[in-house]
Amino acid sequence: MLAVEGDGSYAVADRLAIALEPGSLSKREEDYVTMRRLLLHRQAMNGKLSRQNWDCNGTGYVAYRKYICDVKPSVDHSEWAPSEGRLSKDLSKVRSPASISSRRSSSVQADESEQPAYAFAGMKCLFDSCKASVNVVRFGNLSSDLLAFGAADGTLTVCSLEGSPRVLHLLRGHSKEITDFDWSLNNKYLCSSSLDKSVRIWDTSEGHCIRVIYDKVSQLCIRFHPVNNNYLVVGTGTGQLKVINFSTGRHVSHLDLGRQITALDFDPSGRLLFAGDSTGCIYSIAVDSITATLSYAHKNNMGLARKSTTTTVQFRIFSRLAGGPVLLASNQDGSLRFFSVALQVNGYLTLRCSLHLPPLARNTRASFCPLLSLEKGEFIVTGSEDKNVYFYDFTRPKHPCVNKLQGHGAPIVGVSWNYGENLLASSDCEGLVIVWKRAKSVDG
Repeated sequence: MLAVEGDGSYAVADRLAIALEPGSLSKREEDYVTMRRLLLHRQAMNGKLSRQNWDCNGTGYVAYRKYICDVKPSVDHSEWAPSEGRLSKDLSKVRSPASISSRRSSSVQADESEQPAYAFAGMKCLFDSCKASVNVVRFGNLSSDLLAFGAADGTLTVCSLEGSPRVLHLLRGHSKEITDFDWSLNNKYLCSSSLDKSVRIWDTSEGHCIRVIYDKVSQLCIRFHPVNNNYLVVGTGTGQLKVINFSTGRHVSHLDLGRQITALDFDPSGRLLFAGDSTGCIYSIAVDSITATLSYAHKNNMGLARKSTTTTVQFRIFSRLAGGPVLLASNQDGSLRFFSVALQVNGYLTLRCSLHLPPLARNTRASFCPLLSLEKGEFIVTGSEDKNVYFYDFTRPKHPCVNKLQGHGAPIVGVSWNYGENLLASSDCEGLVIVWKRAKSVDG
């Protein structure tokens, strides 16, 4: 049999077969020529060329081979080494950047041949100037390098991660613990709430307080209206939601929910406000963006084993699991609840799933994780009492933990993603803030 060299294409095989054909053929000879052409064609398409032409969903053989080789981690894989105690500012002294572990049960390892859902390349930086618990940490709106955190000693710290990470401003004014804060839409202002019964507005460019609004009760949570930043909404210790005019400092409207309001979040349109209280109930509130009038819409307490303080309420416009907008609620008893949101029915909530983790001694916050793809799970990140940052997947209730970060020397209370979704900030009750650098995905 004649071997065909070259690119192995159909045209080469056909031309060679035609060149070898006699001028006139009988029926039997025609059958022979047909078979010979078929064999020459098969010979031309050798194994190497077949691999080059192989395609699956637009991806070639080499990329697929690399993928199947990379997605099989070892059983005891650990990218980072554990850290003991408080970390030094000199990250070069840490043998490995921090600790991320994909240690799971043997059954999970056997069932899943995939990389950790969220891998991190190391620490970008850390801030350890604060000596009190950092209760809240939050990146600026649409910002990847503007970070602020509020502490139990009443201080609010504004940092820049651009170039060499540094503290821009240390804002002093609150006499007691900061319970919450929020960035304005353009990041020019910060609003903060405190147990000292006051709300303060800060100019982030100048680094000073421009307005103080006093009340008779503790201010537990606060949010700028996402469309009309002239309005602030505050949740109080007496169960009232109060709307404050940013320009005048006056109360515009209020709504009494009866119990301490401990967590707030808006939908992006500003027409719906979600509030969590000290018993774990979640309220959907309709908001008039022009008059700032609040109207009670719905209440939901599904998924709770017992009454427990709500530590986080976070809205997301789309979820693969729910096929639409969703709400995350975390509670001090360790429960994490995942609701679908019916925007057309004033934010009616339907419990889709929940996780029950060990109870917490502090108001530990949680956050949605960036969407990996439309095919993968529904992930959240949260702190813990055992000093680790945990990543959980709502779609795997039997083995929800998919990864963890180790590096803090104290219980972790705050977490926040930046806008670019490549940095994660975590804070602990001893005042340490670590900014983790996310590894690039295999897909590029």
